[in-house]
Amino acid sequence: MSRKDLTGSAAGRDPNAPLLDVRDIKTHFRTERGTVRAVDGVSFTLQRGRTLGVVGESGSGKSVLSKSIMGLLPRRNVLREGQVLYEGLDVSVLDENQMRNIWGAEMSMVFQDPMTSLNPVMKIGKQIKESLYLHLNMSKDDAHDTAVALLSSVNIPEPEQRLEEYPHQLSGGMRQRVVIAIALACGPKLLFADEPTTALDVTVQAQILNLLQQQQHERHMAMILVTHDLGVVAGRTDDIAVMYAGRVVETAPTATLFTAMRHPYTEALMASIPKLTDPSHTRLEAIGGRPPDLINPPAGCKFAPRCKYAQDRCLQEDPPLMDAGEPGHSFRCFYPVGTDAGAQALANNAAAGRSASGVPVTLAASGSH
Repeated sequence: MSRKDLTGSAAGRDPNAPLLDVRDIKTHFRTERGTVRAVDGVSFTLQRGRTLGVVGESGSGKSVLSKSIMGLLPRRNVLREGQVLYEGLDVSVLDENQMRNIWGAEMSMVFQDPMTSLNPVMKIGKQIKESLYLHLNMSKDDAHDTAVALLSSVNIPEPEQRLEEYPHQLSGGMRQRVVIAIALACGPKLLFADEPTTALDVTVQAQILNLLQQQQHERHMAMILVTHDLGVVAGRTDDIAVMYAGRVVETAPTATLFTAMRHPYTEALMASIPKLTDPSHTRLEAIGGRPPDLINPPAGCKFAPRCKYAQDRCLQEDPPLMDAGEPGHSFRCFYPVGTDAGAQALANNAAAGRSASGVPVTLAASGSH
């Protein structure tokens, strides 16, 4: 199946339509304990050449969302709902064989740990050339030259020699560069970077992030950068979606999110970032409590048991996604940060007394079940 077969003729598509349109995606897993609502109704659009940061704690649904969009999750015991439109094509209804024509050629992913995404018994060169043969029908010589050029573009020294080496012969940073080269081999329009620096030394993380940003700009790709660290996306994304308990709780242009955040969870994530201006040995701020059980989530706002703004209403009602009054900025909160309602909620809780964890006593009790 050719790319034209998958996406339709160019004349039949709107060039101004978003590259990716995710509509109310839900991904639930059946387990012995019950159904895990890993992604529970996520919607967003991504234009060509733009970068979206998806931020949240471990278990918030970030990686599952990326794999759901790409169709990389197993079929068994997985419940899916919603649509994923890529250039107007609903890829969520395609089977695995049809998706193989899109993986690599149209959209690619850079995974967290390169040692689990690279074949340990296959030479680097062969792993890069596979997609070149499959999607671009390159000759052996052309594939070799392209593989050398790809390794050189991701700043790997002596690329000719590296083609003949195995993954274990390279450092962690070099392996991640190889994974990036493989992801970029066929010129995809959309790149997912799923915690791409988690397994790397701190000194290498900035190099990899800068490399991704450089390649994205040079190739005019759209990119979804998944991370738990707001500091990572601060200068590298156009928009940010903050996820908690499988849902987007706040989304905004990057500059707006950092200057006018509205959700208490976003504020808590921001406060947990170490600051260079802090004195040595300053204690880091942690978010009290723990994420909810996604099999039996609490009623009302899922962040309420950990939220210093929470009121009785938050325990009973689930806040909808509300417009912040600024382009592209929305959030789920009855008592937003930086508003009169939020300030009054803080005052109410201060007057009522708080537990040692920073959570109202009544709320802390409700979150322990």
